[in-house]
Amino acid sequence: MDADTFRDPSRFALLPMDFFYPGKGRHGDLPPRPDFAGRWHPRLIAAMPHLQLTLLIGSFAQRHYLGTREPLTATVRRYTDFLPGTIPLVHPSPLNFRWLARNPWYETEVIPQLREGVRAALA
Repeated sequence: MDADTFRDPSRFALLPMDFFYPGKGRHGDLPPRPDFAGRWHPRLIAAMPHLQLTLLIGSFAQRHYLGTREPLTATVRRYTDFLPGTIPLVHPSPLNFRWLARNPWYETEVIPQLREGVRAALA
């Protein structure tokens, strides 16, 4: 898709787990405030009545929405369990190059499903 489609607020919404950056920790960013998503997300999602696809990017979003306590890799590996309306993903950070190298199934299985899900939602 092109940049204009991605930036069209009638087609895409980005909803962070918190609107406050908590800072850096020893192994990445510190977690979002525990009460933020539970308090504000239902109100914000209610304003999106035509929501078709949810991308849960990172372990904080996956734990909140899927209730998972397993490692991120295990949740993302089970992506088919959450289709068609939800796809758990790893953060698309350049710092994840080692994770991507250890998990080649992500690019061969999950990314094509992501493309298809987005294509279907935009149709």
